[in-house]
Amino acid sequence: MFNSKLLQEQLQKARRFAEENDAKRRAVQIGAPYLDIITTRVPTELKAMKQVQENEARKALLVPLHTTKSKIVIAAFDPRLPETHTIIERLKSEGLQVEIRIVSKPSLEHGWGYYKYVPEDTKEISGKVDVNEENLGIILGAVKTLGDLEEHLKNFSSPFVSQMLEIILAGAMALKASDIHLEPIDEAGVLRLRIDGILHTVFDKFSPHIYKSVITRIKLLSNLKLNIVNEPQDGRFTIGLKNRDIEVRTSIIPSEYGETVVMRILDPSALKVNLEDLGWRKDDLAIIKEVINQPNGLILNTGPTGSGKTTTLYAFLKSVRSSEIKIITVEDPIEYHLEGVSQTQVNSNANYTFASGLRSILRQDPDVILIGEIRDQETAEIALESSLTGHLVFSTLHTNDAIGAIPRFLDLGAKPNILGPALTLVIAQRLVRVLCKECREKIEPTKELTSTISQFINKLPNRIDKSAYTNIEMYSAKGCPSCAGLGYHGRVSIFELFLVNNDIKELIYKNPTEMQLFTSARSQGMVTMQEDGLLKVLQGITTTDEVERATGTIKWE
Repeated sequence: MFNSKLLQEQLQKARRFAEENDAKRRAVQIGAPYLDIITTRVPTELKAMKQVQENEARKALLVPLHTTKSKIVIAAFDPRLPETHTIIERLKSEGLQVEIRIVSKPSLEHGWGYYKYVPEDTKEISGKVDVNEENLGIILGAVKTLGDLEEHLKNFSSPFVSQMLEIILAGAMALKASDIHLEPIDEAGVLRLRIDGILHTVFDKFSPHIYKSVITRIKLLSNLKLNIVNEPQDGRFTIGLKNRDIEVRTSIIPSEYGETVVMRILDPSALKVNLEDLGWRKDDLAIIKEVINQPNGLILNTGPTGSGKTTTLYAFLKSVRSSEIKIITVEDPIEYHLEGVSQTQVNSNANYTFASGLRSILRQDPDVILIGEIRDQETAEIALESSLTGHLVFSTLHTNDAIGAIPRFLDLGAKPNILGPALTLVIAQRLVRVLCKECREKIEPTKELTSTISQFINKLPNRIDKSAYTNIEMYSAKGCPSCAGLGYHGRVSIFELFLVNNDIKELIYKNPTEMQLFTSARSQGMVTMQEDGLLKVLQGITTTDEVERATGTIKWE
């Protein structure tokens, strides 16, 4: 049976093969490199394309690919053509060194396709995006639930992809999402939002064409390479609003059906940097205030990514900062800018790591130091030595609980005789969702549960004000317009404080097991994260489901 489609594909393939061979022959004749823009990963930059208008480029059979301050790379069919030669000479007269790549006409057509993403104005892309505040305001006011945002996307009819992205960004801000996830699946694209730590699917019917256009728009805003699809790329842009700027960090990776994008929304108005707002119990807050007001020591915050460690450390910095002390940080990356704090960022290309950065900032005579994370022996040793030489040091460490910081430091090569005197306090924390006060439903505990809870409270350390838990108030999540139908609104931290006192210091010298450390800490009144979470359940702040999700199976005993 005659297959016309197959024949057409074979003829098209043969034509393309002939055109590329022709381009290779011309490259040899001219003495310039040959390039296939379609199949080769070529960084096509919009700032390069701005050097030559689209109508000029098409007439001259060329397309600009890449530019620096002194050089521009041009893909051309034949630089000997009069129109091509004129543009090349013009670029040279502007002080640019012009490098030529010889290409076929199909390659040129592919390259010209990127002109549609070049903004009409000639301003340089700065990474700051002024969105349409009127549209933004409409969406912020109209989107109350995930379903509202889904309806906006379902009914979207504008030909402008930029407006589609504005809806996504505004909807995410309205719902107070921390991350926007765009994921390709077979024949569609999916939008998911992370709200209070949980991912929710919003829309799963983006056509492949719309999905790719949205991704291209995101790349444009983030100053990323448009036609590189097989490599990870990271960038950022700023949404400029009248009263504040919102930073958006972009991460793009290749996946089976296309490119996956995650945009982290860093809204300064959502950052809780007041120490009292983080969810401390009164007894824990008293310990924290005493420790962070000491002139020296090492205070560690442990937990997985996304557990609120950076926010807590920023709250410490805000609490201790004054005009009389110098505070310097080395972070990866700087998430929020703090007034009165000298913040620096890790840069592997410039060999500015946590260790090298820490050595550098010590020469700046700081009083307080924040190290984004202790990852290796060198950083650990410098942090400990800094603590012993009159500096107050804050940092993070990846361990499951507060006790685990001791064996982790020893694994990194820290000496017990230095670790004990240098370490002051280890905090472990997680984030749990807060019940919506508008719709939470009260639960009447059974007699058996009431008895279990009573025994649980009686066994807690004496530093806890047990009279605050005589009237048990437990609630379940329901959902209403105030909480976007989720039953929860916002998050609060649950904490575990491991105070390194003299008994613990003596124990560190003996290379103790985690069980020995836990027993000693427990005898001195340590309250675990799960216990802190359960106390928040009894105050009607969160639910047992949330505590179990963050800390594992609940044990009231």
